[in-house]
Amino acid sequence: MSKTKDLAAIENMDAADPLRAFRSRFILPEGVIYLDGNSLGPASPAVFAELEKAAKEEWANGLIRSWNTAGWFNLPLELGDRIGRLVGAAKGQTVVADTTSINIYKALHAALALRPDRNVIVAEGGSFPTDLYMAEGVASTHPGTSLRLEGIDAANLEDLIDDKTAVVLVNHVNYKTGALRDMAALTSKIHAAGALVIWDLCHSAGALPVDLDGAEADFAVGCTYKYLNGGPGSQAFIYAAHKHHGGIVQPLSGWWAHARPFAMEHSFAGGEGIRRFQCGTQPMLSLRALKGALDIWDDVDMQALRKKSIALTDLFIELVEARCGKHGVVLETTRDSERRGSQVAFSHANAYEIMQALIERGVIGDFRAPSIMRFGFTPLYTSYRDVWNAVEVLKDILDNSAWKNPRFAVRSAVT
Repeated sequence: MSKTKDLAAIENMDAADPLRAFRSRFILPEGVIYLDGNSLGPASPAVFAELEKAAKEEWANGLIRSWNTAGWFNLPLELGDRIGRLVGAAKGQTVVADTTSINIYKALHAALALRPDRNVIVAEGGSFPTDLYMAEGVASTHPGTSLRLEGIDAANLEDLIDDKTAVVLVNHVNYKTGALRDMAALTSKIHAAGALVIWDLCHSAGALPVDLDGAEADFAVGCTYKYLNGGPGSQAFIYAAHKHHGGIVQPLSGWWAHARPFAMEHSFAGGEGIRRFQCGTQPMLSLRALKGALDIWDDVDMQALRKKSIALTDLFIELVEARCGKHGVVLETTRDSERRGSQVAFSHANAYEIMQALIERGVIGDFRAPSIMRFGFTPLYTSYRDVWNAVEVLKDILDNSAWKNPRFAVRSAVT
């Protein structure tokens, strides 16, 4: 067994980090170790600059003219292509619009329309809940359509796919455990059965390299407020492969999806390609904040990002197990770095209380019911020294039973 790294080794890792300069491009409170970028990314001066320009110049002075003069109208498509570059999608296949939940609804309807002779949706029983809620809602609008769930109807997703399967809705990275699916391999198996796939990229976009086109994916959805740092509730995105553009049908036929929205026609005529996945008027201030956030990504080497992500998560696992293992924390994330996203989960019977004690001490992660402490590692602003210091705080809380203070058991609305 290899020797646990010491502080000198940690400092050497930071000194050699090719991404270390990116930390200065984010706004992080003094004394805070932020390990929750997989839930909400931090602010940046670039975001604030875009917000100020959009509000004080384009809205205040340009007024309605800014839909044309400031390029507001086409911004969802332009930002979609910029996100597309980060997830391996050629231009014209990704658009920023609405929320992840709404985009899942659209994509499921589109996939079912492309497979009218099939009536089964396959998903993960351990999926992020909104995916399941939307799948249930879509199935309820298609008489005879049923939902099969991994972990409930069969142990493995692959065992649920047959000639009745229309579409498989699957998370690239599991929101609780951080388990990473092999996108290319699973997509190939789904296609071999004649079905389509929708990839949920909420916990992988901006966290690791993604290659939607290379994997021959059909559809994908994702959010922009986690690793992409677009701000709380920033717009989601949806991807549809070029090969499906001729047959796209989605039920939310709002005017932004119309081929000629300002012709004010009485009947819907869908626009070309990915434009058809839009719905209503998009929130420009939110989109301009996202534009600022994406400016940072123009300079990011995704391979270097992934290499540091693996190193950060490996180090965290190593240190927690070496220093805190006797206190009953159990690793819920795979040790295989190739099958792990950019987060680590440990379980404990008192995970909620421990996490609240950590947050009070300036180490911010989050809790996922029933017993998961979840830590996100965002290579652009997380240092190896942050990992060391976070584990030191965790060890102190566990050694001194600080989490047993009754105030840490009080549940907040958001955990």
